Amino acid sequence: MTDLTYSDLIRDAQTRLGNYLTPCVRLGVTGLSRAGKTVFITALVRNLVSGGRLPFFSADAEHRIVRAYLEPQPDDSVPRFDYEAHLRDLLSVPPSWPDSTRRISELRVTIEYQSTSLLKRFVGLSKLHVDIVDYPGEWLIDLPLLDQDYRSFSAEALALAAAPERAEIAKPFLSFLAGTDPAGIEDEQIAMTGAKLFTDYLRRMRESGAQSTLAPGRFLLPGDLEGSPLLTFFPMPLASGERPPRSSLAAMMMRRFESYKSTVVKPFFNDHFARLDRQIVLVDVLGALNRGAAAVGDLERAMTAILKAFRPGANSWLSLLIGRKIDRILFAATKADHLPASSHDRLEAILKLIVDEAISRAETEGAGVSAIALAALRATRETTAKQGGEILPCLRGTPIQGETIGGVTFDGATEAAIFPGDLPIDAAAALSAARSAKTASLELVRFAPPKLIDTLPDGKPAAFPHIRLDRALDFLVSDYLA
Repeated sequence: MTDLTYSDLIRDAQTRLGNYLTPCVRLGVTGLSRAGKTVFITALVRNLVSGGRLPFFSADAEHRIVRAYLEPQPDDSVPRFDYEAHLRDLLSVPPSWPDSTRRISELRVTIEYQSTSLLKRFVGLSKLHVDIVDYPGEWLIDLPLLDQDYRSFSAEALALAAAPERAEIAKPFLSFLAGTDPAGIEDEQIAMTGAKLFTDYLRRMRESGAQSTLAPGRFLLPGDLEGSPLLTFFPMPLASGERPPRSSLAAMMMRRFESYKSTVVKPFFNDHFARLDRQIVLVDVLGALNRGAAAVGDLERAMTAILKAFRPGANSWLSLLIGRKIDRILFAATKADHLPASSHDRLEAILKLIVDEAISRAETEGAGVSAIALAALRATRETTAKQGGEILPCLRGTPIQGETIGGVTFDGATEAAIFPGDLPIDAAAALSAARSAKTASLELVRFAPPKLIDTLPDGKPAAFPHIRLDRALDFLVSDYLA
């Protein structure tokens, strides 16, 4: 995809050697649309530092973790993940979901533990630094651009825009494009108009629940680049092998596309992404299944694109010479608490099937890739309700104001018992049905956060309820805690 510079390799080698006695695992956390990334990080840290119940996190189950605590992050140039502010949102009365983060941020958690190694136990307590690197999913979707030129980017983007499920939303941009000559003289006003229409189309697709092919990602999260020529280009149709005339509109678009890659995408890859050891990608699989065929197809494209973006392989001494490699990738289907417990394994099986097929398409080798269904912060409780002569597994929680189900609109303050439906037992059959479904098979609502307590009677911080957060931790860091 791209090569690390000599100084990058030296810096990486020095960091790895310097961390020999106190190792550090850099954990990348990103999420596709509406996946709950901020809540995941906040709940993960809270359960670690509070000594929460994590029975399937092996080091904790073996009572080897002594404590976990926050420390200053080592990267002075990266904003700190605002854990305390997000925690306040969840602990407020009434509680509220924290705002999504829209930039890269970092947080260091240090875990003190008893090693399984006799030598390390003789020395005393061992330590592990976990540097959580939080970044927008849009930036991850951008990485495949490094392997594309402007012509291939345009061909893919325009084919998707013309697809039946996107054509109506893309109509203003496509109409503009039909009246624009790629060979015409370069014009800043045309560039600005086209970029705005293309961005509006991408934004509307994201609002509709699209998860992939929304590149360039900074069009949706411009930050301090808003209005920059770097973000003022759009795809145009070019014949195969055709070279745009000098000073033409197409040549201008091609130049800015390459500038975007070199100025925006490559620095993110070199400075942050290429330095990761482990990665978790949060995905709203349940939302895609509920929206039907177009959303499921979009999710499958996203998974393939994401796996192509990674540099899989095992970390070893060779990594000191050729650069760090992400050796474990976990895909997590969030919002498992929106389904009864009987469907948690089924949701996980569907995600695993999607991931396995994406691995085959992406030809990914070397990295350990797994999938899980979880809820980092459980917003519902299990209950039952009787309907006719049937006992239904239901969820009890507080639907967000304005949510509607069965003709009932919720006020945001009243608890309700809801039967959302069940996923089929057969994952392949369920995925096949979702690929062709035009309407939702589940009845889902968004829930408000649960009412949480900050401290226990003994003054210690209270842990947060979750589903399978411990299993995710076990996959991502347990081998570092041996």
